[in-house]
Amino acid sequence: MSGTRHYLDHAATTAVRPAAAEAYAEELTRLGNPSSLHAAGRDARRRLEEARERLAAALDADPAEVIFTSGGTEADNLAVKGAYWARRGAAPERTRLAISAVEHHAVLEAAGWLAAHEGAVLDTLPVGADGVLDTAALEAHLAAHGPATAVVSVMWANNETGALQPVERVAALAHAVGVPVHTDGVQAVGHVPVRFRGSGVDALSLSGHKLGAPVGVGALLARRGLGLSPVEHGGGQERGVRSGTLAVAGARALAVVVSAAVAEQETEAERLGVLRDRLVAAALAVPGVTLSGPPVTPSGPHQARLPGTAHLTIEGADADALLFGLDMAGIDASSGSACQAGVQEASHVLLAMGRSEEQARSALRFSLGWTSTAADVDAVAAALPGVVEQARRARATRRPRTTTTARSVS
Repeated sequence: MSGTRHYLDHAATTAVRPAAAEAYAEELTRLGNPSSLHAAGRDARRRLEEARERLAAALDADPAEVIFTSGGTEADNLAVKGAYWARRGAAPERTRLAISAVEHHAVLEAAGWLAAHEGAVLDTLPVGADGVLDTAALEAHLAAHGPATAVVSVMWANNETGALQPVERVAALAHAVGVPVHTDGVQAVGHVPVRFRGSGVDALSLSGHKLGAPVGVGALLARRGLGLSPVEHGGGQERGVRSGTLAVAGARALAVVVSAAVAEQETEAERLGVLRDRLVAAALAVPGVTLSGPPVTPSGPHQARLPGTAHLTIEGADADALLFGLDMAGIDASSGSACQAGVQEASHVLLAMGRSEEQARSALRFSLGWTSTAADVDAVAAALPGVVEQARRARATRRPRTTTTARSVS
């Protein structure tokens, strides 16, 4: 195994930024529950609200629209379930919810739970071969079922392919028939321009550890006019929809990293785009390797994908064998498949894009972040041809099996 490790899985999590670690550690030395009325509590509340204001300013939101959560998964659940319950409670005929076919499992499972346990009718919206939402299908759905639809949820950027979705168009179509829109912005915030107010969406989820905050903090931006029913109950913190003692340390770290990432977004996107293009060019030089998602274009206002994500399908090779080979070469990457019960499953994203089951089990995702360097890309370029050849030999000679090593994508 190589002595030097090269981390290319920043879409799963990235290194904590020093400024975030400093803010977090500083807060751990302080005392005070921000809901308490004494001096220590008031001081904690002040620091919390300063973090809220800083986060809101970075994302073109009002501070009152920021609801702190434990991360993107909680924010997604609060948005999808909370909006559905609130809208259906106000109008029982609103029994439907619509989501894209390529959503993160936090949205897919939340919507699926509502269908299984609450009688919701789940409408899954198709995407094209590039993984981008078919807005004509959304328009047709809303024309037929708009009054019965409680909420639409379409992610800002896909966590596997990096494809950017037309969220502003989605919001315009949905609002024309009075339907609110949630977007999972976990992969987008800090990597592409994200303006909450300007986008027109009603709710946006984000997660700190994708940007350099510690794991365990995120937020839901929710317009004041959007009704949300709580998913859990308790002290009624955060507009009465997200109970629990507020983590000031996490809120401060989140505000630090989001503010920094947004400030650096344009220059960092250009830097990562150059590295990504080099990685993609090296990968496509290997026979049988194809790029998933929209075409690679220079980072800018008309970009179609995240600047640091390269999602590849490798003909004739299994994802677990590819990942094992890369791991042995000192490279950390992800597959494009999700797993349940230790059995590798085909990527629902690739299947929705029209790929075959075999292609959907033969994917690699390389994702770059704030610590990525040219040396990381060079390592992939050097190792990938041999890793692919070895993985193809393994598939050709292996015996039939029923289970495989579990690898998942966040």
